[in-house]
Amino acid sequence: MPVKPFFTAHHAEITDWRRDIHAHPELLFDTHRTAALVAEKLREFGCDEVVEGIGRTGVVGVIRGQGAQPGNDARTIGLRADMDALPIPEATGVPYASKTPGVMHACGHDGHTAMLLGAAKYLCETRDFSGTCVVIFQPAEEGGGGGREMCEDGLMERFGIEEVYGMHNWPGVPEGTFAIRPGNFFAATDLIEIEILGRGGHAAKPHDTIDPVVISSQLIMALQTVAARNADPTEQLVVSVTSVATSSNAFNVIPDSVTLRGTVRTMSPALRDLAESRITALAQSTAQGFGAEARVRYERNYPVMVNHPAETDHAAGAARAISGQCDTAPLVMGGEDFAFMLEERPGAYILVGNGDTAMVHNAEYDFNDAVIPAGCSWWAELVEQRLPRQG
Repeated sequence: MPVKPFFTAHHAEITDWRRDIHAHPELLFDTHRTAALVAEKLREFGCDEVVEGIGRTGVVGVIRGQGAQPGNDARTIGLRADMDALPIPEATGVPYASKTPGVMHACGHDGHTAMLLGAAKYLCETRDFSGTCVVIFQPAEEGGGGGREMCEDGLMERFGIEEVYGMHNWPGVPEGTFAIRPGNFFAATDLIEIEILGRGGHAAKPHDTIDPVVISSQLIMALQTVAARNADPTEQLVVSVTSVATSSNAFNVIPDSVTLRGTVRTMSPALRDLAESRITALAQSTAQGFGAEARVRYERNYPVMVNHPAETDHAAGAARAISGQCDTAPLVMGGEDFAFMLEERPGAYILVGNGDTAMVHNAEYDFNDAVIPAGCSWWAELVEQRLPRQG
């Protein structure tokens, strides 16, 4: 079955929503304008219930199918889209480019939000399902843990959600096609901050100092042995130092301290434990060997995102109904805080192809509006398959 005719007919309208959101990007939990727009649209569509402020600035809409009433035993599924942008100056040059300096929708969350709004409009008008669909619009996916916050606010219990599904556009995957995998899909993403405390002084008298720059250089290279020599080479582990900051920027001063920051990405709890212990030990022993001190902060951030097997099959079935196929997606070492929702309820996360575009988190990336009918159709088809109309 091709995309649903409803979304072909409303393609231009949904594209306008997407481009309006794109032009007004918001970071983390400060998605006030986007959340207000979402809530307004959901009420306009005729959602049975619209709730704002879940997970600070999240929005939830409840759409009851035929025969579904509050308190009955009809099944309920959740559909989630993310709303926040990234702190990246936009370089696309499109007419609807970001109006907020230094902030842009570089990951396609504008498209995700618009597609779920389109699906909500369709589901409100057709009600061709039995049970309840809960549409979830989440803030702060990009590092803020908005999914965790919504769950801690009682999202699943309050709305009786039994299964939950998410979708992300993916550059390099053919436009409007789908890809998914069961089990581990996106990596756990942890944050590291290591402060090397030495003794500063004049650059002409290094023997009177304990140079934290030299120590940090040694440590940066040593940290690569965590993946290369401590982890099983058949498993996935990435350690990246992404920032080096000194306590002095003068040309002729050896600083007192250097702070390293970066990320650790793993696909298993055991490897996560190994990475934390080895990074801590290497930092402390390297610093001690030079007469310095290391202070290590290891922050566990997003867990591994794990697709549930049965729900992965359901998601793939809906994808095949729309595009005729659903490919096997690769493991992704990026993080995704939909992982928190999948820890609360069974569900699955799918990729929809963005075509031959710049990769996400790139200043030249833009969501491909041609994908909208396929993405909207997947949401709608999933609901109609998982909550088939009775009689």
